[in-house]
Amino acid sequence: MTLTEAINNFLRYSGCKELKITTALIDCDGVLFDTMKNHTRAWVRLMQKNGIKCTRDEFYLYEGMTGVEIVKKKFKDGVGKNLTDDEARALYSVKGRYFLELGETGKIPHIDDVLKTLKDAGVERIVVTGSQQPSVLNRIDKEFEGLLSEKRVTGDDVKRGKPNPEPYLKGVELAGVPAAQCMVIENAPLGVQAAHAAGCFTVAVTTGPISEKEMYKAGADIVFHDMNELAMALPEMIHHN
Repeated sequence: MTLTEAINNFLRYSGCKELKITTALIDCDGVLFDTMKNHTRAWVRLMQKNGIKCTRDEFYLYEGMTGVEIVKKKFKDGVGKNLTDDEARALYSVKGRYFLELGETGKIPHIDDVLKTLKDAGVERIVVTGSQQPSVLNRIDKEFEGLLSEKRVTGDDVKRGKPNPEPYLKGVELAGVPAAQCMVIENAPLGVQAAHAAGCFTVAVTTGPISEKEMYKAGADIVFHDMNELAMALPEMIHHN
């Protein structure tokens, strides 16, 4: 799908007369940082320690849910156990320790180009993530200084994680603009579903193993193969009329 086709489709189903992007709502894992490969390793280790069968790739499909939600889901599906919130949080903290032991990963290539282009165009940039991982969240201020707003939505700020639209609706509320003026940058189907349901112009970037087809199926308006491709398309997207 071309960008022009994507924009026209969005205008048609949203009822808007023009695409006017004033805010970018930006996921963290797999969009800002290349952390998903270590998250999946940590999740598999946690589950194997508790006798739960799983694969690394399935955790890419859960990306966007809060950590507590993922723990509860896997224990219920895997061993038929309904965990309390406190039990799930305790297990999630163990997963967090496993994640830290793997060391830091780098930024997603060309994400700085995307953020600088948005900043230069006067588009506000707000992180909306299901992560509750302090080690990841603390890196945002350090490594993206001046490129992201202090406004932020994390897994601790919502009752229902992605694919529920609540995280992105919270982001829209923080931005103080209509949802149709918000562009979401996502890399996972659950996040794409949440953004689409919130009424935002939804951009997916395939930084992991999830296919372009799955992103469109989840409701993406346009899919890019990498951040450089997105950065090159942003001027047309922002100044479209």
